[in-house]
Amino acid sequence: MFWVYAISSLNRNYIYVGLTSDLESSIARHNKGYEKTTKPYRPFVLLFSEQVNTRTDAREREKYWKSGIRKEKLRRLRSPK
Repeated sequence: MFWVYAISSLNRNYIYVGLTSDLESSIARHNKGYEKTTKPYRPFVLLFSEQVNTRTDAREREKYWKSGIRKEKLRRLRSPK
């Protein structure tokens, strides 16, 4: 099983979308600064996650959530009006 997830920076206007087979470990790695792309935006909170069966499906869902309109939906989840 794989997870597609979105994390939101608590201090800056930044949302990261990724995929993993170990959700808890991945979020911990982001928060500890082990991931180069997200290190400057720490700390993070989990904004969204969904479980999928295969890595191929996870990659498709990751692309879906990274698209412009879907990313806007994630921004609304982060700060509802």
